[in-house]
Amino acid sequence: MLNQISISNYAIVDRLNLDINSGMTAITGETGAGKSIILDALGLALGGRADSECVRDGADRADIQVCFDLQRIPAARQWLIEKEYENCSGSGSSDQTAECILRRVITREGRSRGYINGTPVTLSELKALGELLIDIHRQHAHQSLLKKSIHAELLDEFSGSLPLARDVARVAATYRQTRDQLHSLLSDQQEREERVQLLSYQLNELEQLSLQPGEVEQLEQEHRQQSQAGATLTACHQVTRICASDEGDNLLQQLSLCLQCLHRLSELQIEHSAINNTLEMLSSAQIQVEEAVGELNHFIDHFDADPERAREIEERLSAIFDLARKHRVQPEELLERQQLISEDLEKVQCHDEQVADLELALEQLQKQHNQLANKLSAKRRTAARKLEKQVSERIALLGMPKGKFCVQLTEIPDRTVASQGFESIEFLVTTNPGQVPRPLAKVASGGELSRISLAIQVIIAQTASTPTLVFDEVDVGIGGGTAEIVGSMLREVGKSGQVLCVTHQPQVASRAHQHLHVSKKVSRKASSTRILELDGERRVTEIARMLGGVELTAPTLSHAQEMLFQAQA
Repeated sequence: MLNQISISNYAIVDRLNLDINSGMTAITGETGAGKSIILDALGLALGGRADSECVRDGADRADIQVCFDLQRIPAARQWLIEKEYENCSGSGSSDQTAECILRRVITREGRSRGYINGTPVTLSELKALGELLIDIHRQHAHQSLLKKSIHAELLDEFSGSLPLARDVARVAATYRQTRDQLHSLLSDQQEREERVQLLSYQLNELEQLSLQPGEVEQLEQEHRQQSQAGATLTACHQVTRICASDEGDNLLQQLSLCLQCLHRLSELQIEHSAINNTLEMLSSAQIQVEEAVGELNHFIDHFDADPERAREIEERLSAIFDLARKHRVQPEELLERQQLISEDLEKVQCHDEQVADLELALEQLQKQHNQLANKLSAKRRTAARKLEKQVSERIALLGMPKGKFCVQLTEIPDRTVASQGFESIEFLVTTNPGQVPRPLAKVASGGELSRISLAIQVIIAQTASTPTLVFDEVDVGIGGGTAEIVGSMLREVGKSGQVLCVTHQPQVASRAHQHLHVSKKVSRKASSTRILELDGERRVTEIARMLGGVELTAPTLSHAQEMLFQAQA
């Protein structure tokens, strides 16, 4: 049940905190005061679409929060537990999700955020939970009755078969997708053969190349060495000549002379730490130069400057790069490309096996669809008779005493797999005795269509799993005694749940358990909406205003008071 609505900076609403009681609540006020704005805000909190234009002028953001009591909505409690969004009370009981708070924030820049019990959520999650909490019937809902596609949905909702109908549609969609895959395989035989030929050729090229992991990097490094072989040997020979030339005056000889000079000082018993340190460093340098010369000589002796090898490397790299360009990948990615081509070829060559698998899947899906659709058909046939009887009775009370409502179930030829099941559904009506029931669009006037729609909505509301129902001016085009009956119907629904009804009909408003009045305050700078709960004289005055007249006369006030007395009796 909806307990509270809090609205801040939405449209012309500055700040509003509204407590909602159980039973039937009527929302009244002058046109343009903001009655429907309240319901629009409620829709946003439940995941509806929004834009920055809904933010009140001068404000940075709109903030809407609604609070629900979930005691009578086990499906919503289970949803919260599964999503781990429950509002834990710390009691440790299994019924710790008795309250749920939904919040929606829309910024001036158009950004939107949703919350469930303080946890950020996606708008799709807000919408999914909202569908379990509340059902909103808009003022032009009767126009949707002219669409045949909505009839099956209404019948399934009345019979409690919407989940089953969704399962039928889901299996049918999977069946169509699988069938299309099978047809594609069977009809593209020539294309498949051509693809096998192409993939086989590409794979053969790559296998003949026989590229090894890391080979490209290794070849490029060796290619650099071979291309610089002459310069490398020249530099190495030059260094060895400088360090250890047989012609004399080389670096090792110079180091040896230096060491001899310093050793003579030692023989003369001339000792100094600097001289000793220098001796050690020069001795170390001599050893390192000798080792360096030996390393270079070993390199020169084993260096393979082979022009033929250089040519082979160039040819190998050229072949690798050419194939990489052909496949539009980097040379290092050729091995991965080869693996992908091999896998694609294997899939294409498994054509017969794929066909067999798809045919088996189709057979199983059709069997599953038939089982679900047969079950759905049985529930629809039973529900159709009940709905016919109840709607006919309701529209008789709503000013169509000779009206008869019918639900026509037409079996689909050959009982093919279809999203709607084994039958198409259409609502028919006759407004005069002796006439054959015909489609609504060909028989019912605007007022009659509105009455039929209202009757269906009230009947479905009584079987709905959502205890909170909202009716936004669904009584438009109805007045007098008919409006009084509408009010009685909504009050009856409210006794077992909660009904919010935006109305201009005093006969409807007078039947409410709670009466909220919406007014608009206009100043030079801005307009704002406010809501007051009416009781006593203020409620009598509002009912009198709705009855009509520029001035509220004593008879009008007396009539309003009598209407309230009879309605609440």
